Amino acid sequence: VLLFFFLMIRRPPRSTQGVSSAASDVYKRQGINAEYMGIICINQEMVRVLKKRRTYCKNKCRKHTIHKVTQYKKGAESVKTQGRRRYDDKQKGYGGQTKPIFKKKVKTTKKIVLKLECTVCKGKWFLPIKRAKSIELIEENQRKKGGKKTKVAAGQIKS
Repeated sequence: VLLFFFLMIRRPPRSTQGVSSAASDVYKRQGINAEYMGIICINQEMVRVLKKRRTYCKNKCRKHTIHKVTQYKKGAESVKTQGRRRYDDKQKGYGGQTKPIFKKKVKTTKKIVLKLECTVCKGKWFLPIKRAKSIELIEENQRKKGGKKTKVAAGQIKS
C-alpha cells in the first residue's frame, strides 16, 4: 500500500516547454523604460546613470550617504604576473605562436560596472548593473527628455 502512494505523486508538467523559465519570462515582459536607483534603461544599447547617488556606504560610514558615480575601467595589465611571465617564456625563441589567440568575438555588448565613491569617507566599491553598448552619465536635472547629453561608449569614461 505504501508503494502505491508514492507512485501516485508526480510532478506537474511544465507550463513552458522552451529553454526559458517562467521567472525569466516575467522579466522579459517588464517595461524597458524602468527607472531604478538613478539607472534609466532606454533600450538594450544605452543606459543613463546619475553622476551622484544617495546609497548605503559599506565602508566606514555604515549609513546612507551621497556617492559619486563613475564607470569602472580596467587598469593596465602588469608584466610581472605569473601568467604573463609563463606566456612570455613559452613565446621565446623560434616556433611561432604557441598559444591560441581568441578571434571569434560574439558578444556585442559589455557588462557595465559602476564605481561608487563615498563623498564622506572616500571609500570605493563596485556595482555591476547590466549589459549595454553605451552608458551615459547624467546630472539630476537631465533625467527628463531634452536635457544636455554627454554620451559615452561602454569602454570609456567621460564626466
